[in-house]
This record gives sequence, structure tokens and C-alpha cells, in this order.
Amino acid sequence: MSAPLRLMAVHAHPDDESSKGAATMARYVREGVDVLVCTLTGGERGSVLNPKMDRPEVVANIGAIRKAEMDRAREILGVQQRFMGFVDSGLPENEDEPLPEGSFATKKLEEASAPLVAAVREFRPHVIITYDDDGGYPHPDHIMTNRVSVEAFEAAGDPDRYPGTGDPWQPLKLYYQMGFTKERFEALHEAMTARGLGSPYADWISRWEDRPAKWPATTRVPCADYFQIRDEALLAHATQIDPDSWWFVCPRELQQEIWPTEDYHLARSLVDTELPESDLFAGIHAEDVSPACS
Repeated sequence: MSAPLRLMAVHAHPDDESSKGAATMARYVREGVDVLVCTLTGGERGSVLNPKMDRPEVVANIGAIRKAEMDRAREILGVQQRFMGFVDSGLPENEDEPLPEGSFATKKLEEASAPLVAAVREFRPHVIITYDDDGGYPHPDHIMTNRVSVEAFEAAGDPDRYPGTGDPWQPLKLYYQMGFTKERFEALHEAMTARGLGSPYADWISRWEDRPAKWPATTRVPCADYFQIRDEALLAHATQIDPDSWWFVCPRELQQEIWPTEDYHLARSLVDTELPESDLFAGIHAEDVSPACS
């Protein structure tokens, strides 16, 4: 194609880009695709999940540290990255707990979507990936991320909407990430058990017993060769990822053998494509690809 393909990944917090779709992005970057991660909040209210980092000076500077971790992960993945400027809403302990005033998930949809619409119109992605309407898990910022991603996909091409945010641009495909599925964890659990390895996934699988799959995987992107880069990017988020945690219990070689893809649900498409897919850009042809704005 005469111009590079462009992929935008929309995430709620620093570290989400490395735990959801990182190997996919690493693969596409190395194949010449322009990839931009849009991080909607700074992760300021995130807990320190790595006991080795749980120190007073870290907790006191968590916002700045998480941005530095994001910068390192960006370098490892090879992507571009922008913060959209909103404040982390935190994860309430119960559904009756109010969210902090002014935080991302409390914003009106148009206010929360405007920076992402502007980013879409500037970067001009052909494909956007984000979370499903449950947020992947019910963190209020993840649910809001889905809402603003859908809004930006549908509004960025309309010249009458969001005036002052740039020239219209219509993305062609919108995907939901499907990395944390019962099907995947069952396969890894069975493989580890068969090899006499302790599996950390039994508890995860039990959580899905009464929860049918809402969004089927339509698109499985082969990216096993980039799992090491994914893991290195994850480890860059040292406040969030404990290197001795369940994230790394399953040997990488076994993951590459048993589940060598990252999986997605095609939620919107303005091009003809045949399902199932193995490429997020399936159905996008040379005439659909125009240069990015200078």
C-alpha cells in the first residue's frame, strides 16, 4: 500500500496496553503499521499491586511513576502513545460507593469523548481496538473507555459533530479485545495440568461457570513470536505487575504452543470481510488507505 496502515488502541490506564493486545501491536509495528495507544487516564488512583514496590515514596508519587512506566512500555512495544488527560476514577469497593468528583467515569459522554475524537481525526486510524461494553471487567473507567471509543468511532467522520476537533476521519473497523476468556484459560489450564505443572487458572475458570460468552471471538491474530515483547512491556509497569505473580506462571513456550493468538470481536465494520479473520486489517484495500495528516 502507498501509505502505512494505522491502528489505534484505546485504554483506560497505563499497563492496560501491555496486558491487552500488546503482542498484536508489537507484531504490527514491526510489519510497518503505525500504532498509537491512547491512554484515557493517568492511573493516579491505582493501587501498588507489586509488593516489592509498595513503599511510601512510591505511593506518594504514583501518578508520575505510572507515566514513567508507560513511557518505558511504549519504547519496548515500539508504539506511539498519548494521554487523553482524564483522572483515574479508582475501583470502588462496592457499587454504592460514589466515584471521585471530576474523575473520568463521572464525565458526560461528549466531554469524555472529545479528546479521543480529536486524536482519531489527527492520527486517522483505519482500525480501533478497545474493550467490550462490560469493560473487560467492571472497572468504571474501562466501561467508560468502551463508551467513548464507540462514540469516537461513530462521530469522528461526521463533520457536524465535535466542531473544533479537526477534519473528519472515519475509521473502518472497531474491535473489542477478548484476551481474558474462559476458553483460553481452560486450554492453558489443561495443558499445564497435563504436564504436571501447577495451574493458577482454576479460580479464573470457575468465575465463568455462570457467565456465558457475550462476544464471540471473530478474529484471532497470530502473534506468539511477540509474547516476549509483551512480557517485557508488562514488567515495565513495575507498580502493577509482580514478576512472581500468576501472570508469568505459565511458561511462555507453552502459551506459544497452546494459544498463539490474541483474540478480538469485530464490533463494527465499514468494509466487507469474511469471518473468521486472522488480521485486523482484513478487508481494507489500497483505495481505503490515505496518508495521515502532516
